[in-house]
Amino acid sequence: MALLNVSFGIYVFHPIGWAFMTFVILCEAFILSKYLTHKRYDKKIYLTELLSNMVSGIAGIITTLYLNGGWWLVMWFPWVTSHEVNVREHKEVFWLIIYYVVAFILSLLIEWGINHLCLRKRYESQAIFRGTLRANIVTYAIGAFLLTLLIL
Repeated sequence: MALLNVSFGIYVFHPIGWAFMTFVILCEAFILSKYLTHKRYDKKIYLTELLSNMVSGIAGIITTLYLNGGWWLVMWFPWVTSHEVNVREHKEVFWLIIYYVVAFILSLLIEWGINHLCLRKRYESQAIFRGTLRANIVTYAIGAFLLTLLIL
């Protein structure tokens, strides 16, 4: 499939890219809602997750545009193939892992900051952080799994 041979920066403009981002946002919102309210759905939490992921995504686009012209790993989620990362080159895999860890930390901090600003009147700061951390661990694990499938 031709769509699997491009970076997420191009992939994101296709419906399946939007579907994946929607899945990530809904998954994170579900996890945060379940953690904070013990309910599957809380409108305030879902809207907050939408906002925090949009801000994180925009920050990711701006950062990568600044750092590398935006052609490689344009979004926080590194959707790459063997055309972009040669797994036989340990240096390339090392830098991809470093990028992924840095992206995780930065997106976690951005999302927690937005979540904290929007939800601090209803929930404790530590609970918001722990819920945001759990949600991001799950979605980044899914992303890492998909990434591994694509570059091998």
